[in-house]
Amino acid sequence: MKSQEAIEILETMQEMYPGKFEVTQRMVSMALPQLMQMDYKAVMDKLSRYAFTSPFPPSFSNIAVYLPQENDYLEKMKVWEQEAAEVSEETKRRFEEKLEQLMRRFSDDL
Repeated sequence: MKSQEAIEILETMQEMYPGKFEVTQRMVSMALPQLMQMDYKAVMDKLSRYAFTSPFPPSFSNIAVYLPQENDYLEKMKVWEQEAAEVSEETKRRFEEKLEQLMRRFSDDL
């Protein structure tokens, strides 16, 4: 979310819980970076649901909804598979031989 949206979340909390939730400069400086990592609409939805079920202000963990983190692992795997497909069978065979030699030397050292 954008910083203005994060401020709107804090103002909404203050309006929904007058006298029970105070927005201070320190709170803004602490909460803003965390709120900006979240999804604005989802946090507002959660805050709305919470406000209609509880007379007490929520903690931030009660309304937090983080965006899913990108997982580029599958994309990396596709690239690795493409690169592996381009390696010749002879190169693969030589690699396996070298790996076996290394493993034999390693086991002999034990």
